[in-house]
Amino acid sequence: MRISTLLKGSLGIALALLSTGKASAQLAIENPKLLDNTYVTVGVGAATPVKDMFGDMFPVNPVASISVGKWFSPMFGAELEFDGWFGSHSYGNPYLLRNKETGATNAVRGLYGGVNGLVNLSNIFGGFTGSPRFFEVGAVVGIGWFHGFRPWKTDRYNNCWAGKTGLDFAFNIDKAYRHTLSFRPALLWNFTSPGSGKGASAFNMNGAQLYLGAAYTYHFKCSNGTHYFKTYNIGDFENTIDSLRQELAKKPKEVIKEVVKEVQVPAKTQKIYAGDSYIFFAQNSAELTSEAKAVLDNVEGSVDIIATASPEGSADYNQSLSERRAKAVADYLKAKGVTINSCKGSGVKGDASARVAIIKANN
Repeated sequence: MRISTLLKGSLGIALALLSTGKASAQLAIENPKLLDNTYVTVGVGAATPVKDMFGDMFPVNPVASISVGKWFSPMFGAELEFDGWFGSHSYGNPYLLRNKETGATNAVRGLYGGVNGLVNLSNIFGGFTGSPRFFEVGAVVGIGWFHGFRPWKTDRYNNCWAGKTGLDFAFNIDKAYRHTLSFRPALLWNFTSPGSGKGASAFNMNGAQLYLGAAYTYHFKCSNGTHYFKTYNIGDFENTIDSLRQELAKKPKEVIKEVVKEVQVPAKTQKIYAGDSYIFFAQNSAELTSEAKAVLDNVEGSVDIIATASPEGSADYNQSLSERRAKAVADYLKAKGVTINSCKGSGVKGDASARVAIIKANN
């Protein structure tokens, strides 16, 4: 198999992966905010023309790059990339572009800016585990604009459409997923056919560069307090909810006798909500979200409330946090005229990361 066929095939494979993906059926991902799961990457490497790779004294040009990006899910992301090429090997000088007539020099060979689509192959083929692996493999497909500096020559090929296809072998060097080191082989494409004299678009090795480089990535902190996607184990949630239901079921039935004046009440106010309601809290928060309030607005009658916390933090703090969550629910419902039979915080239930409150209606 020719090397050109093998390398160009990576573009089709990566594009096909953009329409597929899988995650563990037991995991749910917390909706990220706009600036969550963003990062910045700086890299260094070298590039050489593929067509003349083993000729012309093996010309190699240093490349420096910087990119900023965001992962929209554990499988797919996007980034903006900016690269600079240095050196030329032109006219016997390996570091400077030189105009033979004027003697002018330029250390920058070219600049590139583009948009890349990212695919985490490890999560697609290995399944999403809920946390970053120590070693992950990704694919990169991008398109952008290249400007070449040629002080001795001005022609239409100084500006051209360009692209990138490559792989990312990443090592997440700390458990918090703040720092990543990666090795990044890639093909850099010139889509304006060099030397054609017509400026026609082309996708071949005549304008391709083989790039080998290394990079460092810093992942910014997310709104959930981590540097990665916050996940929930659905199985753990189901176990926690079953446990809370059992705890509420053990509560003895209380019969409250009151002497009340019989009042004719319109039928529309006699509806009593039946069933259990569940609301969820953000990490380390007892504040009711808009989604939680929408659920509570449908609760009527009399209820029992029990709330939990996730395992992060000390046992005393988690107990206090669960009690504050239960009280926040009770206060909101009291303001709506709902009768609160009991209000309890249960701290952490087992190993589940359940930041949940259950409201059990009593008909």
